[in-house]
Amino acid sequence: MHIVFFGDQHLASLGGAQVSMRLQKQYLEFAGHTVTVVAPKMHNGSVFGWPNPFDLPSMPITLDREYSMSWPGRRTDRFLDRAFASRPPVDLVHVQADFWGAFIGHRFAHRYGIPVVHTMHNRVDVGMAAVTRLHRPALAVLNAWRRSAMRGIGRPVGGTDGWAFLRGIAQGSSAVTAPSGHFARRLEQHGVFERVDVVWNGIDDELLAQTLAARDSNAAPDVRRPRFVWLGRMSPEKRLLPFLEAVVESRVDAEVEVIGGGGQLRAAEKIARGHDGIRFAGRLPYAETLARIAAADAVVQTSIGFETQGMTPFEAATLGTPTVVSDPDIAAELRGGLWAVPDASVTALAETLQRAASDITAGTAPTPDPDVAAAFRQSSRTAAMIEIYERVLAER
Repeated sequence: MHIVFFGDQHLASLGGAQVSMRLQKQYLEFAGHTVTVVAPKMHNGSVFGWPNPFDLPSMPITLDREYSMSWPGRRTDRFLDRAFASRPPVDLVHVQADFWGAFIGHRFAHRYGIPVVHTMHNRVDVGMAAVTRLHRPALAVLNAWRRSAMRGIGRPVGGTDGWAFLRGIAQGSSAVTAPSGHFARRLEQHGVFERVDVVWNGIDDELLAQTLAARDSNAAPDVRRPRFVWLGRMSPEKRLLPFLEAVVESRVDAEVEVIGGGGQLRAAEKIARGHDGIRFAGRLPYAETLARIAAADAVVQTSIGFETQGMTPFEAATLGTPTVVSDPDIAAELRGGLWAVPDASVTALAETLQRAASDITAGTAPTPDPDVAAAFRQSSRTAAMIEIYERVLAER
């Protein structure tokens, strides 16, 4: 099969969806398929080995130029038509985008009569509410843009909220997938798609084996403080600042490493000032990030209601590392190997960090569910997605 991925952001940029798409591409190619990726061109000069001739004309949308957007319209349509003129015929379009990438991907598939599998990565309503007080008018504008960009694709979808937006971008899809059971059920309950297939994002099998082998070979009993790792994009919906406030409030005797970058770095450094246990590692390559997770005593997950899966707790479980979990949906899907934070307050998180540190020191930390670890390997996730691809092509 020749499969074309459409994303909102370049695969070299930071983000769980981008990590997942990189692995999907790699493992689909291992299985003998051809994968072409269409996404906005990056503007910060950092492509981490992922240059792409199908990078769309774009404009930077963040101060660090990490993220970009491409305008869905005739100019972009013509760019793609020229780019694909010399490529093998496309069998299937896999849209893994929630904004301009979704519009562009569906327009491309509609022009050529190609079936679409659409993976939903984003709780649009929660995400917008986390970053702006004007989320309701912003969602109304997004829905108007969606109706204009996707005119003639599927049936018209009215409404101005986040679920209307997701219903609208699902139009024209032959199948819709979600990276967690809890998000899939919400999509079905809000009429986004009648049946949503659950396919978790995964972890590279080979890299997993290498990381575990390196950890085991370097393991040695020692007396030290517990090690917590927080990783992700430094933006409001990820709740890094409440986490650091909880660390300070808890006075927990632990080493805390923060991995990632983003707009809240200065505010985070200000909170951490004077606390010698907090270290900012910056953005790290994926393999090094996994090594840090494997070496940690616990990963800390702090976003609530925003994640459609939450990659880091599952990566941690696969590496045998328990997680402090703030999101009850993620806690339920992990099925164990965690400390659940009882509510969204800083105090509750501080108390949970204290409890986790105490358990780690005592040698009584919870153990991740081995079934979750086995099901998170990318080879199994790719096999599940190929079944969906084949079903869609057979039903065509």
